[in-house]
Amino acid sequence: MSVVAQDVVVTRGRLSLGSLLSPAMLGILPFFVFALLFLILPTCILMVGAFQDQAGNFTLDNLAKLLDQPQLLASYWISIKVSLASAIGGALFGFLIAYAIVQGGLPPWVRPSVLTFSGVASNFAGVPLAFAFLATFGRVGLVTVLLRDWFGVNIYSHDIGFNLLSFTGLTLTYLYFQIPLMVLIIVPALEGLKREWREASQILGGTNFHYWRYVALPVLWPSILGATLLLFANSFGAVATAYALTGSSLNIVTIQLYAQIRGDVLHDPNLGFALAFGMILITCLSNGAYIWLRGRSERWLR
Repeated sequence: MSVVAQDVVVTRGRLSLGSLLSPAMLGILPFFVFALLFLILPTCILMVGAFQDQAGNFTLDNLAKLLDQPQLLASYWISIKVSLASAIGGALFGFLIAYAIVQGGLPPWVRPSVLTFSGVASNFAGVPLAFAFLATFGRVGLVTVLLRDWFGVNIYSHDIGFNLLSFTGLTLTYLYFQIPLMVLIIVPALEGLKREWREASQILGGTNFHYWRYVALPVLWPSILGATLLLFANSFGAVATAYALTGSSLNIVTIQLYAQIRGDVLHDPNLGFALAFGMILITCLSNGAYIWLRGRSERWLR
């Protein structure tokens, strides 16, 4: 290696070391410490614990128990159904709302109002959201009583069959934060549609249907599908809302995991780690597909 090349390598090395000690890197150091303590280390402990017994010996018995117990496998299936329903519903309604505020020709004040509300609502989950829905759609909730007393409609009657503490009720509750999250995700993609594409379609004689069928939707499709997968992962890992709303009446996997780790009857932490290991695999597949689809959509929307 020539002397000049060696100097370049040394200079690059010094620059890299200097950049690591720069004020900007020191500023984000708390983020890395936070991620290490509350995400990376717990995940590593969880994954190791899934392959250990309570004495610390490595084993595959936890995965075997997971596959042998039908109620645990059923909990995965119920969680997948709730997550799919809330993700598809959130993606559909969120896309329509985003389209309305970006290309719907609404008054200018509507857009910031909707985006601000979406930012708040997408983070409103857990116990407060569960109690808010109980106070609204519970058996003596505000909307339930108003519908019964003013319009004579009892949503808890046998004919309608609504129950907030059921699959339908939990999906409806999840939609409260899924729809705003979809709005926040898909608005930048809708804004990336270039006006020249619509003009070119019109010049070539295309209608509005042709523009959306052959131009807009093919460009937006990776973003829409990726956002739906992200909503699925967001719903699949939710536990506080479901536990506060339904208790143990709905057998979803996060409640089963909580019962195995914290419960007095089903206490088996390593089986809980195995349940969480399965959840990590599912959410990793969902998030990985989202990142891949997002990369494809960004090539068009730059």
